[in-house]
Amino acid sequence: MRFTKMHGLGNDYVYVNAFEESVADPAALAIAVSDRHFGIGSDGLVLICPSDVADFRMRMFNADGSEGDMCGNASRCVAKYVYERGLTDKQTVTLETPSGIRTLMMTVSGGVVQSVRVDMGVPKVECSEVPCTLGEGVVRMAPVTVLDRTFHITPVCTGNPHGVVVLDEPVEEFPIEKYGPLLERHPAFPKRANIEFINVLSDDRLRMRVWERGSGITLACGTGSCAALVACHLNGLCARRATIVLDGGELVNEWDEETGVVFMTGPAAFVFDGEYDVR
Repeated sequence: MRFTKMHGLGNDYVYVNAFEESVADPAALAIAVSDRHFGIGSDGLVLICPSDVADFRMRMFNADGSEGDMCGNASRCVAKYVYERGLTDKQTVTLETPSGIRTLMMTVSGGVVQSVRVDMGVPKVECSEVPCTLGEGVVRMAPVTVLDRTFHITPVCTGNPHGVVVLDEPVEEFPIEKYGPLLERHPAFPKRANIEFINVLSDDRLRMRVWERGSGITLACGTGSCAALVACHLNGLCARRATIVLDGGELVNEWDEETGVVFMTGPAAFVFDGEYDVR
């Protein structure tokens, strides 16, 4: 099976062109290829597929084999792939995902995609729609206790369920590996959740680290960065447009006041092509 390794700010996936390759069991394949010692090494598997309702269709599987509804970093990589590999000559394409159709707007120079602006849709901020059970309506900084600590979580869905936590201490010093998996699987999130840990640096700059549902600590999370912007703005901590500083780099996100749509802009990169023995 031919594949391409790509990453968006270090959030790396194995990409398979499903126009040419057939994948019988993508969940099992995701677990196998994601292993960083016995596989290719990645945060998961992405299939670039034909679509009846959009230009392309994306299926994303986490490192544990679970299928995600949306992946912001992967969507930018899909845009770069389909344009630079000649699957389209359009610089704006639509992408079918389980969370809806997304529009990918590429900035191209010399035939190379420099960045991608993604229409991430209108975030869901009603607790029941995230889904979570922390209250009714829009919930801000609800207390959740795990082990020896109480966190104040703002739930948001930006294609995937998220719980955003604003920290007082530097996120670099916070033990994500200790609390992240417990918050991900907390009963308040019936479908589990990505957990974002945030430092507010200024009105237009947020520092974020993430524990991703199904993958653990990753260097970046596109949907999580959008959830962080929405949650912090709901709590009066930042403007509607901000730079999100992740372990792997920076994204520029904007929550449009008129339409309610969140836009995410950032890069995508090729790493290498290869062949994998699916047997």
